[in-house]
Amino acid sequence: MSAERVVILGGHGKIALLAAPQLTAAGYAVESVIRNPEQSGDVEAAGGTAVVLDIETATVDQLAEAFSGAQAVVFSAGAGGGNPERTRAVDFEAAVRSMDAAEQAGVKRFVIVSYSRASVDVGNLDSENSFYPYAQAKHDADEHLRGTGLDYTILGPGMLTLEPATGQIRLAASDGSLDGRDPDGEERNTSRGNVAAVITHVIAANAAVRQTVNFYDGDTAIADALA
Repeated sequence: MSAERVVILGGHGKIALLAAPQLTAAGYAVESVIRNPEQSGDVEAAGGTAVVLDIETATVDQLAEAFSGAQAVVFSAGAGGGNPERTRAVDFEAAVRSMDAAEQAGVKRFVIVSYSRASVDVGNLDSENSFYPYAQAKHDADEHLRGTGLDYTILGPGMLTLEPATGQIRLAASDGSLDGRDPDGEERNTSRGNVAAVITHVIAANAAVRQTVNFYDGDTAIADALA
């Protein structure tokens, strides 16, 4: 019997390239959706199978075809900031089409990478702030996902780093706070490797279903933190 498939959107992103080998090690076949076919080698070196599809322009039907028969979809794509229109197009509109496509394809499990303050920044930031379009797109995508029938998990890491994965995290509150206060300095850091490890755990263990998990690097094993 073939391995269960996980489809990762944003397949050439740093988190996705770290998640692919972890998911493969957990027994999944990983399909990494990329826009640029020249990125196929990097995806395959990470253990994934490259699927060339531009999620910014792909229809719900095209995405549903890519998802058909998968165990889970991971939305780890992003416009990378800069252009507010493109940020909205990728981080919100493409995310919503991906959710609709997962429902159409009958794929219940949907994991999205957001960020720890997504629920509150949109209400606190000035709309002229350069970060506001990203905050709004992530907030709105998360809210849309909560209104679907999908078995979602919304992951809210902090300041992303390239430090090695430790497999240990610290959970934060719904607004990203720790013990009622904003995290300070390195407390805000979350290694991309740990984000990849959390993605793998919540899929493999079917953990944190219909939950939002905000977290930073910490000293509690992922499985224990999410038990």
